[in-house]
Amino acid sequence: MIIHHLSGCARFSLEELNVKGNQINGTLPDLSIFSALKTLDLSGNQLNGEIPESNKLPSLLESLSMKSNILEGGIPKSFGNACALCSLDMSNNSLSEEFPLIIHHLSGCARFSLQELNLKGNQINGTLPDLSIFSSLKILDLDGNKLNGEIPKDIKFPPQLEELDMQSNSLKGVLTDYHFANMSKLDFLELSENSLLALAFSQNWVPPFQLSYLGLRSCKLGPVFPKWLETQNQFLDIDISNAGIADMVPKWFWAKLAFGEFISMNISYNNIHGIIPNFPLKNLYHSLFLGSNQFDGPIPPFLRGSLFLDLSKNKFSDSLSFFCANGTDETLYQLDLSNNQFSGKIPDCWSHFKSLSYLDLSHNNFSGRIPTSMGSLLRLQALLLRNNNLTDEIPFSLRSCTNLVMLDIAENRLSGLIPAWVGSELQELQLLSLGINNFHGSLPLQICYLSDIQLLDLSLNRMSGQIPKCIKFFTSMTQKTSSRDYQGHSYKVNTGTYRIVKSYDLNALLTWKGSEQMFKNNVLLLLKSIDLSSNHFSGEIPLEIDNLFELISLNLSRNNLIGKIPSKIGKLTSLESLDLSRNQLVGSIPPSLTQIYGLGVLDLSHNHLTGKIPTRVMKIILIFVDRHLRNCVLISG
Repeated sequence: MIIHHLSGCARFSLEELNVKGNQINGTLPDLSIFSALKTLDLSGNQLNGEIPESNKLPSLLESLSMKSNILEGGIPKSFGNACALCSLDMSNNSLSEEFPLIIHHLSGCARFSLQELNLKGNQINGTLPDLSIFSSLKILDLDGNKLNGEIPKDIKFPPQLEELDMQSNSLKGVLTDYHFANMSKLDFLELSENSLLALAFSQNWVPPFQLSYLGLRSCKLGPVFPKWLETQNQFLDIDISNAGIADMVPKWFWAKLAFGEFISMNISYNNIHGIIPNFPLKNLYHSLFLGSNQFDGPIPPFLRGSLFLDLSKNKFSDSLSFFCANGTDETLYQLDLSNNQFSGKIPDCWSHFKSLSYLDLSHNNFSGRIPTSMGSLLRLQALLLRNNNLTDEIPFSLRSCTNLVMLDIAENRLSGLIPAWVGSELQELQLLSLGINNFHGSLPLQICYLSDIQLLDLSLNRMSGQIPKCIKFFTSMTQKTSSRDYQGHSYKVNTGTYRIVKSYDLNALLTWKGSEQMFKNNVLLLLKSIDLSSNHFSGEIPLEIDNLFELISLNLSRNNLIGKIPSKIGKLTSLESLDLSRNQLVGSIPPSLTQIYGLGVLDLSHNHLTGKIPTRVMKIILIFVDRHLRNCVLISG
């Protein structure tokens, strides 16, 4: 309709038409009547169906964008006869034609003019044809399609190509130096997530190009560390993770990292081993991901100059020189040293790390006290010290870390009382895991100030006293949320030259339906849970617990709770797991439990319950009365 309204005398003079981001629907009309049109942007609409073969493009058209519509089929042959066409963007549609046929249709005179071809995010299949006939092509984006089949040995890429993106397809075969011959202008190469695609270059091959970006994640690159990377001197971003490399990193590569201009380097999820050499300390402003390898020895101090550093799941054993080497103006925002072989005391040098927002030292062999200087980490949002051998009390200095969203110090040998300031000062907490320690005493009433708490784990301690009635103020557990509401977690990074917002993931171990499981990201924050099991809590289950309508899991088992199960516990209609076993509860099973339709695990065993089990409850109980009938529950119906 819009095209029809413009088909008066405007069709002879109109050079640019931009109607992106509207609600235009229907099929693509014939545009050839606009004899002067050079730029047309129809992106972000609801154009649908196949483009008719009869459609022709204006002879002077240079740029056509139809990205983010609902177009199907392929690209008509008439598009290949648009001799002035420089840019064609059909990304994020539902095109499903075979790629060789698309290339054939575009191989008219457009092959001499086309400089950018973007077909990202479609369902295009077929293998890779020879593209060298597109003599002017600079950008080719095929990310997120269904390309498959063996890459022929004798094809070549366009010699003027600067950016090539074929990630997230199903390509297989071997790319060699022959495929990249004469590509002196290539700057951006992204082939990640093609798990059957290998790169095998000659031993002493010197590429004709200098890359600033290289993405080969989950391609077959090893087992030897690729020597041709030594020739690349302009890297800003490189990802060769999960690439089957089982080798030592050459010293020249570390030198490029220390003295070059890297922004991000990812060599994680390989089998890389050896010691990382130290270089003169300098601010790198890098994101470095070296996790899930076999690195050992000390962490070199020069890595302190990073912005984001992931050394998790390695065999590092010495952190003292890294933490306590002389240096100021630290810029490290995110540090993950989990799952290594560190032992001894955690170095007490945290005043160097004023910018730190995320710290994970979990799953090591650290012992002794939590360092007092950790209280100087005023920007800290996540502190994970789980599964070490830490002792003594939670240091008072941590009360200054008022930005904490997650505190996980479970599976240690910590003792003492749970400080009242955990509730009164750390009011941003959403995840608090203190389980499997030696904490004793009653739960401070200030814990109820944690209105945003979504996961509270105090299990396997020596806590006593009553469960406070003020848990009704756990506001987040009273409100329904969905994955659409998940905003993620982030912090601001200021390097002095630029500012960015960095997001991070929260992961937590949780006993779920009888087994320990890892929950991540938005799934974790939808899983609202209270676990007070295996303590010495006494008194009755507070009636106020009925207000926590959105609880998914409630575990009060293995305590000394008395009285009846709250009669309105069925108001917790979101519950999927309820464990009240091994207490001193009396009375009958509340009929309101029948209102909890999603309940998958219900354990009421080892109490003193009497009466009948409601018929519908019988259908959802997975853990039945033990064989000795210690519950003395009568089953009927």
